[in-house]
Amino acid sequence: MKLYYTPGACSLAPRIIACEAGLQIEYDKVDLKTQTTASGRDYIRINPKGYVPALALHSGDVLAEVPVILEYMADQVPTARLLPKLGSLERYRVKEWLDFTGAELHKGFDPLWTAPVPPKARQLAVSHLQRRFAYLDQCLQERSYLAGEHFTVADAYCFTVLSWSRFHRIDLSAHPAVTAYMTRVSARPMVKCALEAEGLATQP
Repeated sequence: MKLYYTPGACSLAPRIIACEAGLQIEYDKVDLKTQTTASGRDYIRINPKGYVPALALHSGDVLAEVPVILEYMADQVPTARLLPKLGSLERYRVKEWLDFTGAELHKGFDPLWTAPVPPKARQLAVSHLQRRFAYLDQCLQERSYLAGEHFTVADAYCFTVLSWSRFHRIDLSAHPAVTAYMTRVSARPMVKCALEAEGLATQP
């Protein structure tokens, strides 16, 4: 398998899961401005959507969208326990967190990537995110990870998105359970491995 990625983007989540699961994956860096890969390929021909990640399978098929890629990877190594068994309520809880992260957190950052961001637009975007962080903080007061006491694919995705708070200078100090969660996840050896592989400083 080959993962097309951009350092620090949401494609970091699949890299974390690849490390956690011990998957042997080839990586190809994507320049999103030129839509070319480090190997010299036209990325649009690989993923017409034009954004990362994309996972090329041995069959020649390509998967896109973070939650789908994470679920596929986790199912390749069920013994890693990164996703509960198919059909279980626990699995649906993890998928619920994947959807929350994608719809409420990931998309919540979208307005902030436009440069320059008008002050009022930034304020509205940050205010929206802070409300989501407050909900997350409340949930994390009761458990170590999103779906309980075990790290799952949802945590890889949520951690990745929350790490963008540093880049956008969003203060998380009002959410101590969230900051503790970020510290806890960043201390995992395989998360450190993924961050180092992308040239990123240890989070938070």
